[in-house]
Amino acid sequence: MTQVLRSVVTGVGGYLPSEVVTNDDLAKVVETSDEWIQERTGIRQRHRASPDQAVSDLAVEAARQALERAGRTAADVDLIIVATTTGDLTFPATATIVQRKLGAPVGIAFDVQAVCSGFVYALSTADGFVARGRSKCALVIGAETMTRLMDWTDRGTCVLFGDGAGAVVLEPQAGQGTIDDRGLLGFALRADGTKQDLLYVDGGVSTNGQIGHLRMQGNQVFRHAVVNISEAVIAAAADAGVEVSSVDWFIPHQANSRILEGVARRLGIDEAKVISTVAEHANTSAASIPLAMAKGVEDGRIKPGQLLLLEAMGGGLTWGACVLRL
Repeated sequence: MTQVLRSVVTGVGGYLPSEVVTNDDLAKVVETSDEWIQERTGIRQRHRASPDQAVSDLAVEAARQALERAGRTAADVDLIIVATTTGDLTFPATATIVQRKLGAPVGIAFDVQAVCSGFVYALSTADGFVARGRSKCALVIGAETMTRLMDWTDRGTCVLFGDGAGAVVLEPQAGQGTIDDRGLLGFALRADGTKQDLLYVDGGVSTNGQIGHLRMQGNQVFRHAVVNISEAVIAAAADAGVEVSSVDWFIPHQANSRILEGVARRLGIDEAKVISTVAEHANTSAASIPLAMAKGVEDGRIKPGQLLLLEAMGGGLTWGACVLRL
């Protein structure tokens, strides 16, 4: 059998800022309550970056943990892709700032912007380098400071988001081209720009020169999320040559518990197979999937050799799914 090169996850890391904002804390600044938030979202708390923490600082902490768990150092890294909506600066790319702060050597570094779907998009992009022998050690990072995009008078959105970062190390390994191989096995990426008004930020460099605030039509996003994500998951599983029912762990974007449960139910995935961390850190956009992966690895649920199914949906609208064997 002809060997093929696979992009294998060899290390996973996560980082959450030290400041915890509970639902009761939010109830002091906006008309809401712990009961109202938990009933509709499943969220209990979120983390908020300190004023002197840039998103690159969060990314660096997650990257260092992922590298340590992979048995690598920054000196090994030749590719850095950061998925973020909340970069340090308009330019340069946050990935280049992470490269500098890590002390990584000259290599490839750039950002991917697909909002909450960014990590899945970034994984697929990195696969184009690693599985083709163009990278020997890649860092794929999802990092966000979403609290800085919030309108703190809008209780429908400000309660949903938090800050954090997650990272994985990808390295090339030979496989047999079968579903038993370790590594990234299948993808499905989607976008529909006609749905922009459902979830967006009302500011930008070339429109009004402002940062803006996040705006969302929650009910419409929920409806599209459950239907579209389910389609992408099925397509990614088909691309990998596996059945959805065969996955060991379903690791969805941590938007809110209702979407997680709705997608799992539509796909017939056992609730016991769902990794959910949204209660602890809310929606951290591109960081949420790797944060959930890191939690599952840390607590021993996710083990080497297991089949993982990742999915996300974000502004754009963008959405996608990935199947990988750890």
